[in-house]
Amino acid sequence: MNLADRIQSLRKTKGISQEELADNIGVSRQAVSKWESEQSTPDLDKVIIMSEYFDVTTDYILRGIEPVKNSEDRGNVIASKILYLASTALIIIGLLCAFASWYIDQSAESIWGSMIIQVVGVIGYFIGKVISKAKAHVLINWLNIVLLLFMPICLIITLIINSVAVPYPTDVLSGLVFAGVYIAIILLTFFVLKKLEKKA
Repeated sequence: MNLADRIQSLRKTKGISQEELADNIGVSRQAVSKWESEQSTPDLDKVIIMSEYFDVTTDYILRGIEPVKNSEDRGNVIASKILYLASTALIIIGLLCAFASWYIDQSAESIWGSMIIQVVGVIGYFIGKVISKAKAHVLINWLNIVLLLFMPICLIITLIINSVAVPYPTDVLSGLVFAGVYIAIILLTFFVLKKLEKKA
């Protein structure tokens, strides 16, 4: 892989256009296009700006030499990825526990206990963010938000419609209202997260 390929690969990995890269490093889109087609090479100051923007070394951009990561960094990245996945699993478990326990005894305590499991999942997610610079995939972020919002939205809607807070819709009217609100929120959060990912 040569310099042109590395610039193009970094740009595509970040999910940005040539124009967006040009805007971020202070050159024209044509300049980026020429770099990627090997018609010209970037000045050293632009290489430095790109290395900061893509969070890589100048050695990687210029020569393809990747820095050696120490084992502690690798361990932190692996631990954070495990925590991201575990957080999603705990949120799902909490949701399923709420459904099952409400179905069996219909008590508020069962809902609170399930929410505690979900809170542990959220704490695990943030611990993963703290111990490593590795970001959770946008799909994990979206899934966690969508799963976390399910029960509170349902509790509010069923409380308004039926005067009883239930963790899942129990009749057609509350089910239809819940579905409409929940789908709208799911779509909104997905587009917001995608937009935030492109800006980052």
